[in-house]
Amino acid sequence: MTMLIIGASGFLGGELARQAAASGHAVSGTFARSPGRLSGIHWLPLDLRNRDEIASVLDEVHPRVVINTASRKADWTTTAEGAIRVAMAAASRGARLVHVSSDAVFSGAQVHYDESATPDPITPYGAAKSAAETAIRLLAPAAVVVRTSLIIGDGDSEHEKFVHEVSAGRSDGVLFTDDVRCPVHVSDLAKAILELASAGHTGIRHVAGRDAVSRHELGLLIARRDGLDTSTLTAGRRADTGVPGPLDVRLDSSGTQHLLRTRLRGAREFLSGTGA
Repeated sequence: MTMLIIGASGFLGGELARQAAASGHAVSGTFARSPGRLSGIHWLPLDLRNRDEIASVLDEVHPRVVINTASRKADWTTTAEGAIRVAMAAASRGARLVHVSSDAVFSGAQVHYDESATPDPITPYGAAKSAAETAIRLLAPAAVVVRTSLIIGDGDSEHEKFVHEVSAGRSDGVLFTDDVRCPVHVSDLAKAILELASAGHTGIRHVAGRDAVSRHELGLLIARRDGLDTSTLTAGRRADTGVPGPLDVRLDSSGTQHLLRTRLRGAREFLSGTGA
């Protein structure tokens, strides 16, 4: 299968490219600043703000599947408009689209969110992701929109690096006890996305870990796995800081898990080194 991974030089995109190439797919990957280090990938520069570049890349690759992992936080032109341009280009060329979205589309008011929940973002990033979702479902109704949560790896995610920086005293930071998410391991997420891409699934799919943990508990789990001093990780409450954003957002992935062969592990499992 010919596959185009937009944002393949990023954390999730790189894992998707690695797994897809290992499975025998012909993989092209895009980058914004510099190509990734993976060999066997056809690397292409792409600025999602440029409609002509998007068309040119798709016409060069002729992908059967397009997976868009790219976003630039609250940059509306990339995260919302760029994603919509990709959806339009993919749909007009008959390519299957998988768009990666975020639990940031929710405010946390309901705490528990399944795929039928209506987005109610309270941050610019969440609003951009929500806008992209709405447009994609209208422009490419056969697309899969994958909402996920904090993405963790084996030491190389931004969350893990932050814990190491704080523990070493190289960065000031507080790990919130009231900021709760359902972290997912990058390898589980990539496997699930590729599975959804190759099957006939459509619509919104939640792909997150089964454990709801606070940022502080997540930090402690990372520290214990990596042999760090847990006493160096300061706990605090986000609600007391005035930092904007949702507090407790728990994606219910049980409906999607029922469709997948890939098992979505919880953070307490994959950070303890137990289980498969």
